[in-house]
Amino acid sequence: MSESTSKRHLNVAAAAIFNQNGQVFLSRRPSFVDQGGRWEFPGGKRRPYETGFEALKRELFEELGIHVRRAQPLIRVPHDYGDYTVVLDVWAVHDFSGEPFGREGQVVRWVDVDDLWHYNFPEANQPIIRAAILPSYMMVTGEASSNDAFAESLEEALTEHHLKLVRVRAPELAMDDYAQRAEIAVELGRKHGARILLGNRDEQVKPVADLVESLDASGLYLTSHQLHGLKERPVATSRWLGSTVHNEQDLIMAEQLDCDFATLSPIRPTELCRDQTALGWHDLQEWVAPRRLPIYAMGGLEMDDIDHARGVGAQGIASQGFFWTVR
Repeated sequence: MSESTSKRHLNVAAAAIFNQNGQVFLSRRPSFVDQGGRWEFPGGKRRPYETGFEALKRELFEELGIHVRRAQPLIRVPHDYGDYTVVLDVWAVHDFSGEPFGREGQVVRWVDVDDLWHYNFPEANQPIIRAAILPSYMMVTGEASSNDAFAESLEEALTEHHLKLVRVRAPELAMDDYAQRAEIAVELGRKHGARILLGNRDEQVKPVADLVESLDASGLYLTSHQLHGLKERPVATSRWLGSTVHNEQDLIMAEQLDCDFATLSPIRPTELCRDQTALGWHDLQEWVAPRRLPIYAMGGLEMDDIDHARGVGAQGIASQGFFWTVR
């Protein structure tokens, strides 16, 4: 009997349940079960005749006493524990009735999203933590005629669209000039509660990584070219690490480098990516399914595309043109 057929396989529906304060609900596994004593996102095994959403609704009522009205796909996580494999079909739940409590006697609590890193989860839950923290859309900054124009466009976008994740991109600037833009962005990010990731062109990674540290930016963002030139994660795990990816090999490299998320493009034809074939929604779904990291869709997309992107397994969308006003 082969290793693949001898292993037990589990399909699990799980939920990141959010309240109006943006907190997420956790339960603690009993000490006498596998992975006992660790915290987890509530859920349970999917029965053979159930869809993922049907299993989700049943499990959350049985475990927590709530009725799920609506839910949105968050991330699908395959994981190999050695003696068995599991696929976690995870949903974001914002619309439910009832107050969740431990119907089976389990310890439960509401947790601030940014505090999730402090809890001891099973290994398979790590990508879920990232997906729960990350927003459903990300902005990439565009051109600006001056630093003042850049600051005006960035503050406008942060205010109007309530952005929580921004990549500072300015390939036309030399490193010293880019550092000035980055400092402006980090200050505005702190003001508006947004995570600012730095990453510029295909130059050496270390100067930008050092800039992340000196400015105390939220993290580093890599181009696909930079991704393939690295053998280890270039920033500490306390910083966010994202990367542009264009194909399946890029995605594999992003996982090996322990990127926290990736941006896959182009989904639709764009002038910027005119030399690359647009993936479309079907290929996006195929490429996202086996991956363990949150993936944003990018290329010709707008806010109306978020539900479609989430529906095929992506974290959401990334965009420049939709959010950014050139000045």
